[in-house]
Amino acid sequence: MRILRKYTNRRLYDTSRSCYITLDDVRELVLENVPFQVQDSKTGKDLTRNILLQIISEQEGEGSGMLTNQVLQQLIRFYGDSMAGMMGQYLEQSISVFLAQQDRIRAQMESMIDATNPLKMMNTIAGSNMAMWNMFTPGSEEEAKAAQAGEQNTSAKGDDKEDKSGS
Repeated sequence: MRILRKYTNRRLYDTSRSCYITLDDVRELVLENVPFQVQDSKTGKDLTRNILLQIISEQEGEGSGMLTNQVLQQLIRFYGDSMAGMMGQYLEQSISVFLAQQDRIRAQMESMIDATNPLKMMNTIAGSNMAMWNMFTPGSEEEAKAAQAGEQNTSAKGDDKEDKSGS
């Protein structure tokens, strides 16, 4: 687990890379599923949640956020409520289910896109046709040669007839 230390000057220090990092760098760690913990440099107190909330706050402020005002107000109302503990678990499980469904939907969309891609479909059909043709030809190479030779003999005889009739 990577340890990040937060100093009084509000800077974050990555102890594994021995350098200062920004909130964007911490966001990248989250996106890359890198486990980390943010600790206060003096007390060692875990500040990970505070930093994650700060990243969410910045993301929400940059554009069209995911969390509407109504959702934020409802979340605030849950603090101090007897159901607050259950709400955290509920949200965590809901997001896990949503991510699993999202992966399934993406896989289905990719298979649909592959199925509707005309070049891929033609390639698949051509491969199937070649496989079918190959079922009939593996032991019959000699037959194919004989058939070709027979066609050549037939056309040669036809040429001979033309030569005889023309002479």
